[in-house]
Amino acid sequence: MCRHLAYVGPGEPLGRLLVEPPHGLHRQAWAPRHQRYGTVNADGFGVGWYAEGDPVPGRYRRTGPIWGDQSFADLGRVVRSGALLAAVRDATLAGADGEAAAAPFAAGTWLFSHNGAIAGWPRSLAPLAGTLPAAELLSMEARCDSALVWALVLNRLRGGDEEGQALADTVLDVAAAAPGSRLNLLLTNGEVIAATAWGDTLWYLTEPGRRTVVASEPYDDDPHWQEVPDRTLLAASRTDVLLTPLKDIDGPAPSSVPGSSTSGASVPGTAVPGTALSSTSVPSASVPSKEPRT
Repeated sequence: MCRHLAYVGPGEPLGRLLVEPPHGLHRQAWAPRHQRYGTVNADGFGVGWYAEGDPVPGRYRRTGPIWGDQSFADLGRVVRSGALLAAVRDATLAGADGEAAAAPFAAGTWLFSHNGAIAGWPRSLAPLAGTLPAAELLSMEARCDSALVWALVLNRLRGGDEEGQALADTVLDVAAAAPGSRLNLLLTNGEVIAATAWGDTLWYLTEPGRRTVVASEPYDDDPHWQEVPDRTLLAASRTDVLLTPLKDIDGPAPSSVPGSSTSGASVPGTAVPGTALSSTSVPSASVPSKEPRT
C-alpha cells in the first residue's frame, strides 16, 4: 500500500531523487521490489518540496500514475530542493477524493505521508475521530484513512508535540483502536525527518553531515542502505539518525535496535518518553559523495 520517500541535504533536482535512480519512486509505482501488500501504486502521486528561504513547502499532486505525467517529468528536471517528501499511492478503498487523497498532506511547514492501511476502516477509528476538534474533522482534505491519521498527527503537532513524539503516540493509539493496521508514517518540516516502521518496510541512507534519505525501499543497490526494524521510530537530520523501538502493544518489544550502537547523540525533538523502551543513535555510515545511480 503505497511507497514514499523523504530527503534532506544539498539542493538536488527532484527527478534526480525520484525518477533517475534505477529503482526510484517513479519505478516503484509499477515495479516495487520490497512491497509486502499490493503490487502497483497507480492511484495517484505527489511531491512536496521546500524552496530556499521559504519554510512553507509547495506541492504537486495528481490522481493518475506518476509514469503517465509528462509534466512531472519536466518539473522534476528543473526544480531543485534541499528537502522533499514524495509518495506514490495504492488506495485502500476506491473513493471520489482524487487528488486530495494523494500524499503528501500538508499544513504549515509540515509534509506527511502514510504507507499502510487501517484495519476495520472507518468504524475502527470512530472513537479517535471523536477526540478531534470538530473544525479539524471538517477541514480534512479527504475522507480516506490516511487523511484521518494525518489529522490525528497534526492535532498533536499543533498541541506542541515534537515530530517524533506526535508520530509515535499516534501510531500507538491507532494500533490499539484498530489492531492489525499498517502504520508506516513519514513526516518532515524541511529540517528533520520522522518516520515509523509498523507493518511494512522502511530503509535509510545517510552521508555524514550532508544528506539523509528515508524511504519505503532503496532506490538503488548501494550497500550502505540500512533497513529499519519493524515497530521502530526513526528520527533523522542531515547529520544523525536515531532509532527508538516503539512499545509493542501485543507483547514485549526488543530492548535495543539490532545492528546499532548506543550513543549520546540524538536528533532534537525526537525523544519519545513513555512510548519506547530505549533509544539508540545510529552512527552514520561513511557513504562516498555521489549522486543516485542512473
